[in-house]
Amino acid sequence: MIRSELLQALHKDNPELRAEEVEQVVDIFFDEIAQRLAEGGRVELRGFGAFSTRERQARTGRNPRTGETVEVPAKRVPYFKAGKEIRKRLNGE
Repeated sequence: MIRSELLQALHKDNPELRAEEVEQVVDIFFDEIAQRLAEGGRVELRGFGAFSTRERQARTGRNPRTGETVEVPAKRVPYFKAGKEIRKRLNGE
């Protein structure tokens, strides 16, 4: 599902809201998750899963095109762990 499909589905389920209002709600939702992760926090949605960040150490990588070694700096990356309920739905339990 892409963002536009999500907006359409939410608008279909909530016809009393204008399309602009639905888009604003989705924007706020994603902005809040991104902001919390940027602050080093965690976002947990019960029954769905949890978003957090993980630290990646600096390492030596390799440019696949040239084979040249490249230093990759340390960084934080987003991480998602699916909740128990969603894992059960995915596995048909």
